[in-house]
Amino acid sequence: MPRIKAITTGSIPSFLDAILNFAESDRSSSLEHQDTWLAQLKARQGGRLVLYGDDTWLKLFPQTFSRAEGTSSFFVSDFTEVDYNVTRNLPAELKNDDWNGMVLHYLGLDHIGHKSGPNSPYMVPKQAEMDGVVSNIYHALETEEHLQDTLLVLCGDHGMNDAGNHGGSSEGETSPALVFISPKLSLIFEGFDCPMTRPAGNFDYYEKVEQSDIVPTLAGLLGFPIPKNNIGIYIPSLLRLWAAGMFDEISWTPSYLLVLMVLLTGDRKRIAEQNAQQLLRVVNETFPGLSFGRHLSSDTCTGAIENGLRLACLWSRVQHSNKDDARLGENFKSSALGTFLKHAQNVMSSTASNYSAAKLYGGIAAATLLGILSFGVSSPVLLKPNDVRPWALLMTMVYGLMMFASSAVEEEHQYWYFLASAWFLRLGLKNYVESSDAGAPVTDDYRTRRRRGLCSALLAVTPLATMRVIRAWNQTGQKHAGRPDIARGLLSNHSYILWALVCIIYLALPGKMRFKSLGQFARTASFVYATVLCVVGLVFKIAFTTADAPELLEGLPIPQILASFDLTRLARALFLGMLLICAAASFSSQGRDRYTTSDGDNATQDTMARLQTGHANRTAQVMPWHGILTLFLMTQSRVTNIPLFALFELQMQAVALMNLSVDEVSLTSLILQYASFFAFGGSNAISSIDLSNGYNGVSGYNVAVVGALTFCSNWAGPIWWTFASMLLLAQCRHDGCSRYKYFYHLSTCFVVNGVLFVMLACTALRTHLFIWTVFSPKYLYMVAWSLGLHLLFNTSFVLLFMWLEMS
Repeated sequence: MPRIKAITTGSIPSFLDAILNFAESDRSSSLEHQDTWLAQLKARQGGRLVLYGDDTWLKLFPQTFSRAEGTSSFFVSDFTEVDYNVTRNLPAELKNDDWNGMVLHYLGLDHIGHKSGPNSPYMVPKQAEMDGVVSNIYHALETEEHLQDTLLVLCGDHGMNDAGNHGGSSEGETSPALVFISPKLSLIFEGFDCPMTRPAGNFDYYEKVEQSDIVPTLAGLLGFPIPKNNIGIYIPSLLRLWAAGMFDEISWTPSYLLVLMVLLTGDRKRIAEQNAQQLLRVVNETFPGLSFGRHLSSDTCTGAIENGLRLACLWSRVQHSNKDDARLGENFKSSALGTFLKHAQNVMSSTASNYSAAKLYGGIAAATLLGILSFGVSSPVLLKPNDVRPWALLMTMVYGLMMFASSAVEEEHQYWYFLASAWFLRLGLKNYVESSDAGAPVTDDYRTRRRRGLCSALLAVTPLATMRVIRAWNQTGQKHAGRPDIARGLLSNHSYILWALVCIIYLALPGKMRFKSLGQFARTASFVYATVLCVVGLVFKIAFTTADAPELLEGLPIPQILASFDLTRLARALFLGMLLICAAASFSSQGRDRYTTSDGDNATQDTMARLQTGHANRTAQVMPWHGILTLFLMTQSRVTNIPLFALFELQMQAVALMNLSVDEVSLTSLILQYASFFAFGGSNAISSIDLSNGYNGVSGYNVAVVGALTFCSNWAGPIWWTFASMLLLAQCRHDGCSRYKYFYHLSTCFVVNGVLFVMLACTALRTHLFIWTVFSPKYLYMVAWSLGLHLLFNTSFVLLFMWLEMS
């Protein structure tokens, strides 16, 4: 949506457009009543427009197209039908002569990039398909009489990075192609290398222009007024269309001459001046206190001056310039007119957003007050002397300072991976020391202590080793995105290994979903039901992969019938089965804890026995919930990420055997929540949001359902660790509900302070080059962390376990 706005209006889209781009039902960002080249074409006598492709155009321009067939841009698993729906209408439209503008928005290349990256085996065939479409259109321009005066503009609304995503600031994401195509242009641009050899730079071909430059260029070529909000400038190389003697070189047909008559009989300078006058009106509205009509002295225009005055000086220079038409064509960029246009474009691009300082500071004040309140409420719990407090304080402060560095925000995963490894090393060393020496009973001999120490060392190595594998699972961030990793390298190229792991994990899951706290019949029945449910989940994942990423099934004997399964109905049946077993688990958890009593006279030993047995029963009661949650999160995850749940389980079991305190478990949970988010391929860029599982069980777009499923898909790791932490806390030797309160206080303080630091960074760096591509997306992610994960899942799980504790 944002890029379409830039291409049609010539203006800079707002950051809100990027957010609303995920809401298909949104109609607040319509451009129906704005000045665009679409509106200019339609306003002509007999103006009719046609659209095939991305239905975002229909949302932005309702009632604009005479004929249209839109396709949703969010079903990113579709590489074929989404383009076939466009191409199948093309032959008939090329025969029709009742339209004067046609938009074809293909989505296949974009979808392949999102799913498999630019090096996907599907990329080259799709590019060849697009070459064929362009070739067919060009052939029609040459042979169809009513298309002799038609201009074909081939462009991309965005590029992609090495991981296939877009929305960031890398060169690959911000360098889409732009080509003006017509048989009539071949003589004018004779001598240009075509096809061009690969340049030394990644994307430096003929020349670089701004995306907004498309709008005034189309206005000049097609002879309509430049849209009033445009900040683009006419593409300099196309000024040669007004070269002297061009009528002798090209035989223009009368219909084409009618379109360009006014402009072709003019000169290059007049075309550029029309662009400058339009852009000057935009500048005047931005700097109303300056006069752009009077002459300014050289003394006024020297030295360090603010942008508005500099523009006034450049315009004064334009008014007193006497460069002739030929010199303007040869040296347009260095001419007074070209300098004013380029500088005005740069200034207006940087001032495209209006900030309300009062609202910014008001938001910071509110966040500060909330931080003070949360710390005031939590301080009696968090400030108790313990070994964890310095770690938590240092982690929070370093994390806050990172928000002021763009590279640290882009590569945040490195911070959490390092912190997780360092924390596990600290826990392992502490557990080794306590088990081998200080923690050993006095009666133990040397051999027993040594054996216990070796077991403790092995226990410490397990989470460290799994953490090393986890951090290599998905390359994320900005610098190393798209590099070889386990998910897209090893598992994608060795499908047998991938599906062997997936099958083992699915078939091992029913053991966690069994109702162990009930009788033998209930345990057996729940195990059988859970096994059937997990098999259905595995079948759904195979069927989904058949449609979504069939390259992951190459060489496997997959029944063809799976390709014909209705994925929506299968997902609904799976979700319904989960709801039923959830209801049964809820019913079973309401039974009384089976506390065992001691016949001895020692009251303290009796209390400890009852307490330990109660902990075990609580864990047994809620363990089916953890298995159900794992099955749901596996359903919402990419198939290549499913083995991560097995690694998380290994880490959880290792932590459980370390006999950690409540504060140690709480900090471990907080660290692993964030580390697991990045391990699943997440980042702080909007482009990394995974939409592929947001439509499981959904036949149409529903913003609430799709939004919830998308959130669970992208935050699957943190959600899993939140519930796992509750299980670990339930096993801690700590009386009452305070164990869960410590975790909640720690999480609340960290999240509130994180939001505050991000707000401070966004305010202080609001004029930074990367404010819209790095800092603002990070703010949105912090909102999701605080409202989605913490306020919803952390709060819900803490309340659940506190209720079980009190019952």
